[in-house]
Amino acid sequence: MQHFKAYRTFEDNKVVSSRFVELGEDELDPGDVVVRTKYSTINYKDALSYNGVGRIMRKYPTNAGVDMAGTVESSKDARWKRGDKVIVHAYDMGVAHDGGYSELVRVPADWVVRRPESMTAFDAMTLGTAGFTAALAIMVMERNGLIPASGPVAITGATGGVGSVAVEILAKIGYEVVAITGKPREGDYLKALGAKDVLARDAIDLTRIKPLDKSTWAGAIDNLGGDLLAWLLSTSRIAGTVASVGLAADHRLNTTVMPFILRGVHLLGVDSVNATMSVRQTVWNKLAVEWRPDRVHDQVRTIEFDELPTHFDAYIKGTNRGRTVVRIAPDSHP
Repeated sequence: MQHFKAYRTFEDNKVVSSRFVELGEDELDPGDVVVRTKYSTINYKDALSYNGVGRIMRKYPTNAGVDMAGTVESSKDARWKRGDKVIVHAYDMGVAHDGGYSELVRVPADWVVRRPESMTAFDAMTLGTAGFTAALAIMVMERNGLIPASGPVAITGATGGVGSVAVEILAKIGYEVVAITGKPREGDYLKALGAKDVLARDAIDLTRIKPLDKSTWAGAIDNLGGDLLAWLLSTSRIAGTVASVGLAADHRLNTTVMPFILRGVHLLGVDSVNATMSVRQTVWNKLAVEWRPDRVHDQVRTIEFDELPTHFDAYIKGTNRGRTVVRIAPDSHP
């Protein structure tokens, strides 16, 4: 039986910690498809799980990593065969089922997405769950009536993984993007991604949020939650669409019904974990071609598997910028 390397999270005496281990395939959680990992990535959820700060994991021990890209090693399901190029993300990956921080991953066949022909494993993980979430939010907003002519679209947490991808995709397909960030020094980076304007989060007075304020945004993608989401709702235009994708600031929302009943504002929940497979495939196909965020792709940082533990704190502290790709297998691997 072959052994392989994995980054595994344990709970001992109510203390959560993670470390590299050697595993055999029979020690992985059950599944129909075994995938050899080429690349994974770091998402905010991964950073919250590695030392238990976010109580993300529901089972111990578990290999961390909520997403991965690689090739099928073996399959008991007729839909998949050895050598198929695939992506696996969401569902219980890295939370209650062994995830992508492992040289081998074993998952249910229904979790596996066929990687678009033009998309390499590296391409896929320059996006990962964060990029998928950004694209899904845009797709949901457009299905609810948002078009470029509607007006400006605000992105909070704009330098993060979801935010960076959202800024570039929206700009690429013709939207006027306003990037809202707690790191105004990153203005040049955000404008290089396509933001027309950059708004410092500190410039917004969140102590006096009105039930309805100046009608400003045709759309917004919010990564933070809390008061900033309440402010976005109060400043939305008639029939504005606000996609809630994260809670980096606060999971609570203190607002009124006035934006909804007096301006017809749509508050849209974006759930990347439970999206149907047909939606997943549609989103990944878009990300491979017409929505491919080339600038984000070219500015990712790539780290080796051994370096992984040293990069989580930046995500927890909010000091990271853009995407971090984790090389699990050597580049010579198919």
